[in-house]
Amino acid sequence: MIVLGVETSCDETAAAIVAEHEGKLRVLAERVASQVELHARFGGVVPEIASRAHLEALPHLVKAVLDEAGIGGSELDEIAVTQGPGLVGALLVGTSFARAFGAAARVPVRPVHHLEAHLFAPLLAGKAIRYPMLTLLVSGGHTMLVVTHAPGEHEVLGQTLDDAAGECLDKAARVLGLGYPGGPAIARLAKEGDPARFALPRPMRDKGLDFSFSGLKTAIVHAWAASAKDEQAKKDLAAAVEAALVDVLVAKTMRALEVVRPAMLVAAGGVAANERLRRALAEAAQAKGVSLVLPPLRYCTDNAAMVAAAGIVRARAGLAIPADWDAAPRLALA
Repeated sequence: MIVLGVETSCDETAAAIVAEHEGKLRVLAERVASQVELHARFGGVVPEIASRAHLEALPHLVKAVLDEAGIGGSELDEIAVTQGPGLVGALLVGTSFARAFGAAARVPVRPVHHLEAHLFAPLLAGKAIRYPMLTLLVSGGHTMLVVTHAPGEHEVLGQTLDDAAGECLDKAARVLGLGYPGGPAIARLAKEGDPARFALPRPMRDKGLDFSFSGLKTAIVHAWAASAKDEQAKKDLAAAVEAALVDVLVAKTMRALEVVRPAMLVAAGGVAANERLRRALAEAAQAKGVSLVLPPLRYCTDNAAMVAAAGIVRARAGLAIPADWDAAPRLALA
């Protein structure tokens, strides 16, 4: 089975060709066009700019991956495209292109949930999915704990009540003058900082499975205002922010293991690329005797290979392509 994946949910335009044979996935070609520089001066993603950038880049990326893979459009078995959630204009660019391409090549087009695509990212590292699978899904706009019982069958155990972990990192980066996106900038600075210098709160760490990071964002603003605002203070606060987030994410994930005993534990999404989080999760999972799978760094952030992978999983599970669907910016996972 050969699938073209298309991803345009936010600020990454991506296309990939993924082949499946006897349950094994192989990425034949992939391209990602980042929009970070376009949005950096605004401190966040501007939807209209994102949509226009997708419109310009996507046709070239699709042609590039087809050429590299040596695949003609009519040789595809399916096209998998992100349906949502995301920015509506950006999603419409991807879904409209996929439908037009599919109609021209006479290839079926399968809508894919962006978050479900993250859940199946481990397949791209050659890992077989074992159910039930518990995933800590942490990205720019989402923080949740999800149990996957089967393809298309997801149960949300807990999610953020306000701001996501990625949004907290972006806020901290703006406060410290580090620019956008915040996660990588905070991680780089935190390596040289003392996380114990600033006593930041761990919101809801010891309560339930839901998350809340708005209070932490406020505490970061006050901590910086009261500091010397020198370079070392910047490094120490970055380290404290990272430590606070990781403490909460790991504690909640370990508590979820009391609710469900998974066959495997996964961390996915852009924030799952954070080194401190990956290390802390690995240590905690080992102590619990749970098998942890961490996707390669390049498959934590938004990409089209994971979209194709999710499409393949659904197709192999016999899940039909909906007869009527469209871009859905507020698409629920469960």
